[in-house]
Amino acid sequence: MQNLNFITPNWPAPANVKALQTIRTGGVSKPPYETLNFGEHVKDNPLSVAHNRQLLSPYLPSEPVWMNQIHSTQVIDAAKSGCLKNADGAFTTEANVVCVTMTADCLPVLLCDKTGTVVAAVHAGWRGLCDGVIEAAIAKMPAKPEDILAWLGPAIGPNAFEVSDDVREQFMHEDEQATAAFKPHSDKWLCDIYTIAKQRLISVGVKAIYGSSVNEEFCTYTDKTRFFSFRRDNTTGRMASLIWLASKSFIHK
Repeated sequence: MQNLNFITPNWPAPANVKALQTIRTGGVSKPPYETLNFGEHVKDNPLSVAHNRQLLSPYLPSEPVWMNQIHSTQVIDAAKSGCLKNADGAFTTEANVVCVTMTADCLPVLLCDKTGTVVAAVHAGWRGLCDGVIEAAIAKMPAKPEDILAWLGPAIGPNAFEVSDDVREQFMHEDEQATAAFKPHSDKWLCDIYTIAKQRLISVGVKAIYGSSVNEEFCTYTDKTRFFSFRRDNTTGRMASLIWLASKSFIHK
């Protein structure tokens, strides 16, 4: 069995909440997808993607509920949905149902409540983030926002994500406080999606926020050794951010 290396979220989640963040190495995909690519939509060899997904099996209680991510605010109940539903968020209250989001610069957001009764995975690309995908996921969770914890995973960092006036204006139209997340860069702007995600979480009552911040610890663009980056490489793979509620009978291997 191949041993995969993961980033384990550093947050005070309940013991029955399990979460894993993959990096780009440890799989079988060939360049330019080397090596642990989980995206079926990026023109990688389908057999390589299937093999990579199979490599996750020893670490998970069930097959993840893979979404067809469309940069929307659609959120599904993973326990009641099949794979490849058009959505950018998934939640569950059932044990051993694995929620997953795939990213390669977009922001993965993992959510759980303090008592370990619900979890969610959110794909927050800039469009979905702007339109409210994080808020949509929280609204689906049967927990008070003040009882929810959030972990922000690897994404393009605040010193690498260059955007146009149009993108900035869209965020400003939705929430004026987003101005704090932009700084001028030549004739464009550098956008800090971590700051915007925190603003949105706080605005709905989620105060317990962990993971990457304004530092470059998890910048997908600058850390080519660990992370895929669409902005950097264009043709590339996708990492997976996974979360589930473990039953007493499931032993993490």
